[in-house]
Amino acid sequence: MSSPVLVCALRGIDAFRALGAALEAWTQGRDRPSTGDSLPQALMALTPEVTFRQAILFFTEADLVTGKAHFYCLYYPQLEEYTKLMQICFSPLVGESWRCRAESLFSYLQAGAQVLCTVLLIKPGVWSRRLPRILRNLHLEKFSVVGMKHLELGAAAACALLPCELLQDPAAVDAHCAYLTSGTALVLCLQRPNAVKKLMDLLGPEDPQLAQALDPCLWRAQYGTSTVQNGFYGSRSYPMAVRDVKLFFPEGLCCAQCQTVQEQEV
Repeated sequence: MSSPVLVCALRGIDAFRALGAALEAWTQGRDRPSTGDSLPQALMALTPEVTFRQAILFFTEADLVTGKAHFYCLYYPQLEEYTKLMQICFSPLVGESWRCRAESLFSYLQAGAQVLCTVLLIKPGVWSRRLPRILRNLHLEKFSVVGMKHLELGAAAACALLPCELLQDPAAVDAHCAYLTSGTALVLCLQRPNAVKKLMDLLGPEDPQLAQALDPCLWRAQYGTSTVQNGFYGSRSYPMAVRDVKLFFPEGLCCAQCQTVQEQEV
């Protein structure tokens, strides 16, 4: 008799890579298929197209929790008769009022990547010399500039841009804040599909030497000289991008009001 299987639709940032790494760590060292009480075997969808096909096979719209994120399927293949599978729904809200407001995740998957906003801050001493080249590179990478201003950062704003792990080192905080407040910075709000990740991929690691070792074409490898004077700050996640846009552009943006901008009240 076949054993039951568990089918999950999961969502998260960089979902396919993250789940793949988790499953690899989970199954590391296992030389044979699991039996009894040992760890079960697991399979995952590897592409958005396969994810969509599997999601509509196992789930209905009412089974899925709405949200603005990619999701992917994980299932256990021991059960051959999928019609026997019982579905479990984890929803933060219940009732018809919620169902009326819920967006269609299937339509969301079919629509493809959404246009997002992110923030690029070009640090003092860099933008005044290299701005034409930087703007050209942004254009080549299909970014649209929907906000731009030069400003002198205060200590509080400079501190807000630092990574959380850096805040544990008072000397490093002082060095970064002193540099960020030493002159005029240029802040750009950029827009394109998958904007946050694309910008972070272009900038590279915070340490210009590490960036140079990985790829000399990374922006911090080209324009940075140290972990403090590394040329750029970029929003590291979408929630941080929303925070940064509201921090630096409270008056709004000069772009068509796409759905994500409206939802975040930018």
